[in-house]
Amino acid sequence: MRALKYLMVFTLPLTVYISFYFKGIWTFLPLIYSFAVIPLLELFFPAATSNLSEEEEESLKKDRIYDFLLYLILPVHLGFLILFFYRVNDASLLWWETVGRVSAMGIMCGVFGINVAHELGHRNTKYEQFMSKVLLLTSLYMHFFIEHNRGHHKKVSTPEDPSSARFGESLYAFWVRSVVNAYRSAWNLEFERMNKIGAAKFSLKNEMLQFQLIQIMAVAAVYYFFGWVVMLYFVSSAVFGFLLLETVNYIEHYGLSRNKISDDRYERVLPAHSWNSDHMIGRLLLFELSRHSDHHFMANRKYQILRHMEDSPQMPTGYPGMMLLSIVPPIWFAVIHYHMRKHKLITNS
Repeated sequence: MRALKYLMVFTLPLTVYISFYFKGIWTFLPLIYSFAVIPLLELFFPAATSNLSEEEEESLKKDRIYDFLLYLILPVHLGFLILFFYRVNDASLLWWETVGRVSAMGIMCGVFGINVAHELGHRNTKYEQFMSKVLLLTSLYMHFFIEHNRGHHKKVSTPEDPSSARFGESLYAFWVRSVVNAYRSAWNLEFERMNKIGAAKFSLKNEMLQFQLIQIMAVAAVYYFFGWVVMLYFVSSAVFGFLLLETVNYIEHYGLSRNKISDDRYERVLPAHSWNSDHMIGRLLLFELSRHSDHHFMANRKYQILRHMEDSPQMPTGYPGMMLLSIVPPIWFAVIHYHMRKHKLITNS
């Protein structure tokens, strides 16, 4: 019964289905649901800070239903992507209704695609990692698999990490820096791996090269079967999806930094180096992603057993609400800097 609460995530594709089959304001229903309804609800529901007992953790960790819920995301997401190809190129749609449907698919790419790919990408089995890469393909962001696991988790909350937002950095400046530098970092990480195994930099063993070829073929296939207009809508929804990811990256580590203990070493990653949110609706819709402090403290912990960490700075609301604040920098800075002072992370701002 504990696992059934995660079925709430499937309310999102329901709103996307309505977006695909209705017109007018209904095409924006997923956007309204995600960034108006949910943030409003989370204002009235207190954060749940309780943790499981050790016995409960062991039981839930072994319960396969939590894995199957993740696996179910893959066919649902791919099914909606195919449906999108057929429903977005409707000559009767007004231009802004088309924008609504593209944003609907973009939210699917961010929540069902990249977010679940993130969880599966931390698993050790080849089939789960394969599912992660397929989900990332739908946002044309396959390099995330390399950079996140081998780059971000090692360099988080340091100046060397492109995915950690610096104090005073706006969301829009962060988007540019993170998107460009994370892509470069993924190439460099693969070049290092090729050097270690004695292969040429651009060998087909290089996963970054593989990913580029796969993504080009995917875009070409959409063009071949559905035409250039649908191809542009697909690319637009993919960009929407990975910008949602980068917005999440922005709020997760904004302004937090690890101390340097030598010329080339930082202190270990602690709960204090990630913002945490225990607000239940956001937690359920994102498979506990918002309990991010524990995720970085122990990256291989499955989503269903992530813990509230007392030593982590706490967000005043859930991820959807914090993402909404971040798009207006003056409001974001006022709110987040107040909470940084509250947690004694800064003395003034």
